[in-house]
Amino acid sequence: MKEILNRIPTESKDYVTNLIKSNNIKILLKKKRKTKHGDFAVKKNGNMLITLNSDLNSYRFLITLIHEISHFLAYKSFGSFVKPHGIEWKNIFKKLLLPIINPKVFPEDILKYLASYAINPKASTDSDLNLSIALNKYNSETTKYVLDLSTGSVFQAHNGKNYKIIKKLRKRYECIELSTKKLYLFSPNVKISQILNEYP
Repeated sequence: MKEILNRIPTESKDYVTNLIKSNNIKILLKKKRKTKHGDFAVKKNGNMLITLNSDLNSYRFLITLIHEISHFLAYKSFGSFVKPHGIEWKNIFKKLLLPIINPKVFPEDILKYLASYAINPKASTDSDLNLSIALNKYNSETTKYVLDLSTGSVFQAHNGKNYKIIKKLRKRYECIELSTKKLYLFSPNVKISQILNEYP
């Protein structure tokens, strides 16, 4: 429990402690996973387990924790046939988020986007561009994203392939994969593994 509480904003600790203890929730920390921030799983023996990436900043960690606790409670209330991010999960997630959507827990630059996101939460905070960018500002490491680069810049993605930015579309960036010459669309908040040639 202490390991979890040390990773969230101080003003949320009592609330989270009560959620975890009252529902007897088991949580494990995991090393960085590229495809997800957290996970909820039901084991073959029926035990329910939440895993969270240990590298998340305190604000993303808290939101992810509440996200996964919502899965736990949705499964507990509605059983195995409940849709992962269906209306039952959304209603629980919104209810659990409400007490912490305040300036004592989150800074203003996150709060305004989190309040909007909570109206109709998606499967991942990364699907909300504004919220994702606001949260990423508090990461401990300096990270570059597709949105940080200009047209003509060449970058390496986490899949090891190299791409050149062709143009910015309304919501995405059109890029060409240099070895195959195939075109791909990237979300602005996709992390870049390495910048190979940056244009002003």
